[in-house]
Amino acid sequence: MITILLCDDHAVVRMGLKMLLNHHPEMEVVAEASEGNEAIKKSLELKPDVILMDLSMPNGKDGLSATSELKKMLPESAILILTMHDDDEYLFRAIQAGASGSVLKSAPHEELLTAIRTVSTGEAYLSPVATKKLMEEYLGNVQQGDTDTFNLLSDREKEVLALIAKGYSNREIAEQLIISVKTVETHRSNLMEKLQMKTRPELVNIALKKGLLGM
Repeated sequence: MITILLCDDHAVVRMGLKMLLNHHPEMEVVAEASEGNEAIKKSLELKPDVILMDLSMPNGKDGLSATSELKKMLPESAILILTMHDDDEYLFRAIQAGASGSVLKSAPHEELLTAIRTVSTGEAYLSPVATKKLMEEYLGNVQQGDTDTFNLLSDREKEVLALIAKGYSNREIAEQLIISVKTVETHRSNLMEKLQMKTRPELVNIALKKGLLGM
C-alpha cells in the first residue's frame, strides 16, 4: 500500500485527487493539507510514502519551502510536485528543493498514477516535457564547457559518496545518516549513474579530487 498525503490550497482539487487515488487498491490518501506548514506537521505524524505537493499556495508556507524542509526531516518520504507551471525555473527549483519529480496539473490521470508509483520506490519521475527541458539544459552546459557531472549530485548523494569513499558499508551509512539501507542503495545507484562510474576505486578517486574525505 502506497500511503499519500495531499497538499493543495484548493479543497475541490484535493477532493478530486483523493477520489481518484483511493479508487486504486494499492494507494491510500491518509491526510490532506491546505498549505506547507500543515503538510509538514501531518507528514511528521504519519510519515507517508509519497507527499503530493502543490507549488503555489498563497496562504501559509509555499510548496518549495515545505519541500526543502520535509526532505531534511523525512528523507524517506518521496515528494512529488504537482504544478501548473510548465517552465524551467519551477522545474529546477523543485528538484533543488529535494523533490523526487513533478507532474503538471494538466497531465492525464495515468501519468500522475505512474509518477506516484515510481517515486514511491525511491526512483525519480520526470514527465517527457520535463526530461526534454533538463536535457536541453545539460546540453547547453556541455556546449559552454561545464561537463563536470559531479555538479549533478544532490547534497545527500555527496554525503553518501564521502562515506563510501571512507570504506563504510551500506548499513553503516544508513545508521550514520539515519535512513534505510534501501535508501542508501538508491542514492548509491543514482550517484554512480550520474558520475558514470562502476567501481568503488573510481568513487574514492573522485571523492579525493573533490575534497569529500574531509566531510
